[in-house]
Amino acid sequence: MRLMFLLPFAPLLLAGPALAHDAASGWQYEAFCCNGNSHNGDCQMIPATTVRIIAGGYRVTLAPGDHRLATRSHIFLMPQDMTRRSQDGEYHLCLYPTEDTPRCFYAPDMGF
Repeated sequence: MRLMFLLPFAPLLLAGPALAHDAASGWQYEAFCCNGNSHNGDCQMIPATTVRIIAGGYRVTLAPGDHRLATRSHIFLMPQDMTRRSQDGEYHLCLYPTEDTPRCFYAPDMGF
């Protein structure tokens, strides 16, 4: 009888936890932010030259090659309250479900 109770939960038990992929420097993106892995995922480090601090957040200007999913130029305004803390002092951007949609943006702590 106990076995019958557990059967509906078997797929959940066998699937295991959903794991986020690692940034190149070794820390892990949050599971909500990333899809894929470090070779084909939608999160990756972006050049610091693409990021400008503006009032209330950041302006991210991507060109093709700045992110593996960027096939054309993009400008994203990322609010400070939606920005996550980067754990390696670099900027990272997750684009999902398309290159037009920034899902998560990671920025280093600002020193003053």
